[in-house]
Amino acid sequence: MATMATRFGASSARLFRTNMTSTTRAGQQARHVSFSSYLVTPTQLNEALKKNPPTKISTSPRVIPLCAAWFMPNDPEGRKGIDSFRQSRIPQARFFDLDAVKDNDSPYPHMLPTCETFAEAMSELGIRRDDEVVVYDTAELGIFSAPRVGWTLRVFGHPNVHILNNYRLWTREGLPTESGEPAPVEKSRYPVPTYDSKMVIAFHEMKELASDYGKEGAEEVEILDARSYGRWAGTDPEPRPGLSSGHVPGSKSLAFQQLLDPETMTYLPAEQLKKVFEDHKVDPSRSIISSCGTGVTATVIETALGEADYGNPNLRRVYDGSWTEWAQRVKESDGLIKKVKS
Repeated sequence: MATMATRFGASSARLFRTNMTSTTRAGQQARHVSFSSYLVTPTQLNEALKKNPPTKISTSPRVIPLCAAWFMPNDPEGRKGIDSFRQSRIPQARFFDLDAVKDNDSPYPHMLPTCETFAEAMSELGIRRDDEVVVYDTAELGIFSAPRVGWTLRVFGHPNVHILNNYRLWTREGLPTESGEPAPVEKSRYPVPTYDSKMVIAFHEMKELASDYGKEGAEEVEILDARSYGRWAGTDPEPRPGLSSGHVPGSKSLAFQQLLDPETMTYLPAEQLKKVFEDHKVDPSRSIISSCGTGVTATVIETALGEADYGNPNLRRVYDGSWTEWAQRVKESDGLIKKVKS
């Protein structure tokens, strides 16, 4: 059993870009940072860890590798994130449990936690507010749930957060790894943060947009759905039993894998990401909303939008409840669940 400390609930487009200081959307300024971009390479992270390791005795800002391993509930191999973390991880990494650090009063799987719950989780993980956090996925998946954890930290105003692009390359390059039970970490006193509601769109706002879709004078937005085309079209089942598949009126199918290199599962270069959005006829002048099944891979799209410098960062939001909330709160008979007719 891993220690509680390690598994608690364990723009310009370069809104993501940072120099010697980093500023969040809420305008909070941080101290020295090790990276010049939101996505970091294995070599960059390895060098930063040598200079600023996550040791408890350090009084300077540290670099903290944060494993966000998570698998779908219908994973054919029955894999679990915590098991992947034990099998192979970056030395001194901590484990962020997406299934635990959430709104536990919500009936939907991965709704953002309260500010208090987030602060408690970060404290149990031994993360300080001035630490530089680099979130990463499993080698098997490449890029999957790490963007959700990175986005969550940004929503709650953590000054310096980055995504490793990616752990598969880290292992291929022969960089250090460890396995087994992690060593205990010293609990921190992470302050209760504020919540940046501008980064999130709620159900009632989505319903209003969907209900008005196609009407004269309605707000024109881009809704990008990261699920597979079959789930979006309503021809394939959802992974959660009893949940209808289909899509929000006016949404476009953009499976998140289209934003990744098919062999390494790293993000495509910025120009290629931009072309993907252009090919899907995403209008960068409009508000852009990213959605998926439970709000996880929607953030793969959101991160790609930032990397491609696509659209106004102040007009980009993630639908937190995503399809799992939508399909349980609206009716197909009301015209709010669309399917592609065969």
